[in-house]
Amino acid sequence: MTASAFHIFKCRWPAAAAVLALAGCASGPKPADWQLEAKGAMDRSVAAYLEGNTRVEAVELALARSEISSTGRIDLMARGELLHCASHVASLVFEPCAGFEKLRQDAPAAERAYADYLAGKLQAPDAALLPVAQRAVATGGSDAAVQAITDPLSQLVAAAVLLQTGRASLVTVQLAVDAASSRGWRRPLLAWLGVQASLAEKGGNEAEAARLRRRIELSQGDIKAAR
Repeated sequence: MTASAFHIFKCRWPAAAAVLALAGCASGPKPADWQLEAKGAMDRSVAAYLEGNTRVEAVELALARSEISSTGRIDLMARGELLHCASHVASLVFEPCAGFEKLRQDAPAAERAYADYLAGKLQAPDAALLPVAQRAVATGGSDAAVQAITDPLSQLVAAAVLLQTGRASLVTVQLAVDAASSRGWRRPLLAWLGVQASLAEKGGNEAEAARLRRRIELSQGDIKAAR
């Protein structure tokens, strides 16, 4: 994970889809203790969720929220909540981003746009508020736009947005599977493999569906115990 800052327009955190930022830029002043604690806790929370460990995710998320709340800044809390929800969307868990919605009224326009992007409800005029990579996905929705995103979590989120809006191709689904597999992110991998298997079954390709089910079984590991 790259070092990054709460200064959203000065440096950006790829895993937050270039919208969220939780520590200091390498060239800037030394970050405050709360920044380091918040970033570390958010990193661990997101990683735990993607790896399938819900208990650790909850503990670290609570710590991150506590550190961020000490600033009294709604914009920073909004970004933290959006990162939390982005990890869920990447894993094909489509549900309201409750933590952010409590802050929406006072959140900056860019954060509101990103929340709508995660929900697959972004209005066309607001696409300009998204980072460039996500803007291309929101407006064009092509496989090339997803493939051009270099950060795995952002790529998974983009693929998920296309899936929930009915624009994901087989290539997009494969890109998501590869992104999750490359990082050992069990939760999104299982979700995307499930999509692949379902598509194979619907297409009448029983052999491919069976192969994918075997891969799902292999990938499950001890996820149930981790929960």
